[in-house]
Amino acid sequence: MPKTKKDMEEYFSFQKGWYQLRQCEVADVRNKIQAKLGTTTRMAFLNRLNGVTQGTPAERDAIEKVFAEYGITEIWGTV
Repeated sequence: MPKTKKDMEEYFSFQKGWYQLRQCEVADVRNKIQAKLGTTTRMAFLNRLNGVTQGTPAERDAIEKVFAEYGITEIWGTV
């Protein structure tokens, strides 16, 4: 488990997967992730994307499943 704040943000960030999306998929993926996590604001989503807000293991699994629909398997970490 990461120890520093920077390590935590990188561990919980899904920027690596996010930047592999095609532009036409971005809005759809964001909406799916927000629905699965129950976030309603863009800022809450960005905090998740950047790893500022830590997710539970179930939330991590949900995010992985959304990216898997688009053929993206390496999603965790920053770019």
